[in-house]
Amino acid sequence: MGWHGHLDLHYRYDGQRTTALDRHEGPLRVLAGLHPEGPQICHHVLVHAPGGIVGGDTLDLQVRVDAGAHGLVTTPGATRFYRSAGDEARQSLTAQVAEGGRLEWLPLETIAYDGCRAVNRLQFELAPGGQMIGWDVLALGLPAAGKPYLHGRFEQHLEWPGVWLERGVIDTDEPGWERLLDSPLGWDGQTALATMWCASGNAWQRTELEALVDAAREDLGGDSPVPRAGVTSLDARLVVLRALAGRTEPLWALLQAVRRRWRRLLWNAGDVEPRVWRT
Repeated sequence: MGWHGHLDLHYRYDGQRTTALDRHEGPLRVLAGLHPEGPQICHHVLVHAPGGIVGGDTLDLQVRVDAGAHGLVTTPGATRFYRSAGDEARQSLTAQVAEGGRLEWLPLETIAYDGCRAVNRLQFELAPGGQMIGWDVLALGLPAAGKPYLHGRFEQHLEWPGVWLERGVIDTDEPGWERLLDSPLGWDGQTALATMWCASGNAWQRTELEALVDAAREDLGGDSPVPRAGVTSLDARLVVLRALAGRTEPLWALLQAVRRRWRRLLWNAGDVEPRVWRT
C-alpha cells in the first residue's frame, strides 16, 4: 500500500509574530517553528521519517500563509525517489499566500534514482499583495557514484493557475528519450536542473521587474560556475531562473546568492539562511 503522509501547515500573524499551526498524518511532519531572523519570520524544517519515497508512497503538503505572515520551509536533506517495482510515487505541494503574506519554499534537491517512477507536483496561488520566492532542484541518478539515471519515469509539474504552467516528463520507455538529456535544447548532457522563481500577486512596475531580473543576472555569466543559466520574465508577476550543471553544488551556490539579492529588493530582509543548511 505504501506510506501516505499528509501535512497541513498554516502560518498566522498576530501583529507582532508569525506563528504556525501544523497538522499531520503519517510520517511527514515539521520541527518546531524557529525565528532566527526575529519574530516576523518563522522557519520550518520538513522531516520525512522513512528518508525516501518508493513506489506506492504519497506525500501531500498544504501550506497556507495568512496576511502579514512570513513563512520559510526547507528540508534537512535531499528528497529521494527510489527505484520502483512498478507503482508510482507522488509528492505534491499546494501553497496559498494571502494578501500581504510571504512564503519561501526552499527544499534541498530532489534525487531521481535509476528505476524510479515518480511525480513531483507543485502548485501555488498568490492573492494580490502576496509574494513568494521558491526553487526546485532535480538531480538525475547518482553520477558521482557511477549510478546514472537510465530507466524510469519522472514527471515534474510546476503551476500557478492562469499565470505559469510547466510539465516536464523524462520517460525512458519513450523512443528518443536520450535526446532530451543530451541535446543543447534539453539538458545538454547535464544531470542537475534548477528552477527558481520570484512571484507576486500584483504586477510589478517595470522598474521593479527589471531590478529583479538584473539582480539575478549579477550572478550569471562571466566566471560563473554555472554557465548554462538564464533568467527571464514572461509575466509582470513572475521572474524565473533556470540553470543546468553536472552536480548540484554549483547550483546551490547560485540559488542562495540570487535569493539574498531578491530578499533585499523585495523585503529589505537580511541574508539569514536556515541553520540546517550548515549542518
